[in-house]
Parts: sequence; structure tokens; C-alpha cells
Amino acid sequence: MALYEHPAQLLQHLIRFNTTNPPGNEGECIRFLQREVQEAGVAATLVALDEDRPNLIARIKGQGDAPPLLLQGHVDVVTTAHQDWRYPPFEAVEADGFIWGRGALDMKGGVAMMLAAFLRASIEGASLPGDVILAVLSDEEVGGTCGARYLVEQQAHLFEGVRYALGEFGGFPLRVGGKTFYPIQVLEKQCATIQVTLRGPGGHGSLPMRGGTVARLAALLGKLDSHRLPFHLTPVTEQLIKGLATGVSEPLRGLLLQLLDPTQADGVLDKLGTIGQTLDALLHNTVNATMIHGGDSFNVIPSQITVTLDGRLLPGFTPDQAVTELRELVGEGPELAVTYYDPGRTEADMSQYATLAQILREQDPGGIPVPYMMPAVTDGRFFARLGIQTYGFLPVQLPEDFNFMETIHAANERIPVAALQTGTEAIYQALLRLGKT
Repeated sequence: MALYEHPAQLLQHLIRFNTTNPPGNEGECIRFLQREVQEAGVAATLVALDEDRPNLIARIKGQGDAPPLLLQGHVDVVTTAHQDWRYPPFEAVEADGFIWGRGALDMKGGVAMMLAAFLRASIEGASLPGDVILAVLSDEEVGGTCGARYLVEQQAHLFEGVRYALGEFGGFPLRVGGKTFYPIQVLEKQCATIQVTLRGPGGHGSLPMRGGTVARLAALLGKLDSHRLPFHLTPVTEQLIKGLATGVSEPLRGLLLQLLDPTQADGVLDKLGTIGQTLDALLHNTVNATMIHGGDSFNVIPSQITVTLDGRLLPGFTPDQAVTELRELVGEGPELAVTYYDPGRTEADMSQYATLAQILREQDPGGIPVPYMMPAVTDGRFFARLGIQTYGFLPVQLPEDFNFMETIHAANERIPVAALQTGTEAIYQALLRLGKT
């Protein structure tokens, strides 16, 4: 049988290419996928800003009754440094019903499922409503410069007419109150980097210093740790909360519905444990200190310290609005400057949501699909610039004790072998149905 008929084996091949980004080095992996596509009789083109970091573009024809559909996924992965793995992260060991390795979930597993569904549609001559474009990308994990950003900014003609895309994340089980929900990602937050500069008197390290930059740093970090930015209820998160509440029993139902009330929400989040942590990021703009720089010598008290904040903004918010919220929290002393911003979609196109939800119900009649906003960012933000709505839809059936979000980017990343087969089927069904009017 062809490799595409066995997505688990295809995933093992992909994991064994070490595409840790930086530096990425996705070329060998991408060219392997190009050969698989070409051997199946489909033309596959490499498009590259950097020849060592190409992107694969392949297309199969549909009936012309719907706009082209984009399948987009990346093969670069994050580091495994300083992580304690049960099995070597680039050997793709199959054990205990799982494929273990970096990228199993994020997102070589998704790429394997997309490719398998794409090639099946081509080889079986599936009746597709519109063309299907497969884009396998480099450089998602570190900004998309060689990947989606490059394609959107310099090769936009490749996606002419596309209105919808499937990408990461979504379709994984979210268990709340004894019920299984399946989030379908329809929006994602925006990424903004804010630099905080703290200034104060320097001096000799041997002399007492009260109220200097280090003390001001401690005060800043303390405020960020103990306070939230203001509450905001956006339409998708409102639908998510109502969907969760509808599926569970009291008293959890009542607690979830209290999240719709800005006077009660923050207090309720603290009572909701893991699901509260998930929803917290969807109800607030967030900032986290990720880098701190200050001081040049052990015996000199620094007169300047800079703190880099990873800001994640809700759809429709601007960096200036986030800075205003942050200013109200930290006071007038710190200097605040936005150093990076990637805008995203402000509203979700829900026109294909019902079709994806039905596919999930067919696979698990007891599951409850819900719309979802990703608290992080994906390559979908770049394709949004072309008017493309990305749906996070990579269905994977997972054991009840498996925490999907905590396993991504962590040691012992893995995916069930069986989930790759059912996920491929779900994506295949999406190819047959999406875009129909």
C-alpha cells in the first residue's frame, strides 16, 4: 500500500527529520513530501524565500462549484532542549498505542493527516466541490518569515479565490463536567510584543539601594502576577461559554454562565481550575514577562532594566488599547513601547462551521462541538490578510486522561495511532463537503 494510506507511518517519517526552529532546516522534509505527492501523480511545486526552507504547494482540481479550499500546515517544530523524554524525540517510536516525538501534535501529525486525505481525494477521483490546495509550510514557530508570511506577501496569486482554509488547532476533545466537547477554532488572538523600560539611580553594588530599578522591577512583576487586565466578552467566546454551559449540569452550568457577567467573571475563573485557566485567556488581553535585561557588572547597580512582555490581544483590539490597559495597571513610571504586532481577523466567518461540527458529531455522536478562539497565534493570521477564514480542524481522539494543550511543546509529545486514521477521515469528509452552497 502507498504510504499515504498509513498516516501513522507517514508521521514517523516526518518526525525523523529534525526540523527544530531555529534554524528549521525544513528542506529535506519538504522535499520528501514533494516526492510523495509527485509519486501519487499530483504536481508539487517548491516555493522558497530561502532554498533551505522551502514551502510545498500542490493542487487538485474540483468541480468548480465552490471556491478553492486551502489545507495549510507547518513542519518546523520547537526545541526539545532540557526536556526529559521517555523516548528520543526524533526517533518516532511507536509504543503503547502512540507515536512519540516532537511534532506529533504540533503539527506533523496534522500534516500527515492532511496529506493522506489530499492524496486519497486525488487517487480516488473524489467529487470535490472546488479545487483543493495543499500548502506545507516552513517557519511557523518563529514568525513565518520563510513560510506563510512570505507566501502571503510575495506569492499571493497562489491562493487566488480561496475563502476557507483548514489548519491548526481544533477538533481535539475538551472534557468539562463529565462531557466531551470538540472546539473548532474560528479565531485566534493577536500577537504584540511590548517593551517595558525601568530607569532609576545606579551605583556601587556594595551600597544599599532602596527604590532603584531592581525594586521597580519587583513591583512591576508583582503587579503582572497578581492582577488581570480588564474583562472583555467577545462573540466567539460568548458562544463557547454558552455551549459549554448547555452541555453540563449544575452547579457547573451556573458558574459558567456567571462568566458572562463582568462583575463576577474574574472571581469565577479562579474557582474553575483547568477550564478556568483556558477561559481566562479568552476573556482578557494578556501579557507575560518573557525576557529581562539589566546590568553589565556584578558590582554595579543597573540604572536601566528592560522587560519584554509577550502580549496576546483579543480580536479587534489594537496595541494602543492594550498599552492603555497595561498603563492603568503598572502606573506612570515604566516606559511602554510596542515593538512588534501581528494583526489578525477581527470577526469569524462561521459559514462552514456547521459542516465541520456535523463531521465531528458523526465521529462521536455524544460529543458537543463548540466554536473556539485560540489564545495563541498560527499561520492563519497571515492568510487572513487575503480574506481567508482558517478553521482549526485537526480532529484527534484522545484518552480521557490526556491533556492536549499541556502536551504540545512539552516532553513526551505523542499522538494515538488510531487518532491519525480517524482524523484523516474527518479531513477527507471536509474536503468533500466544505464550500457547498
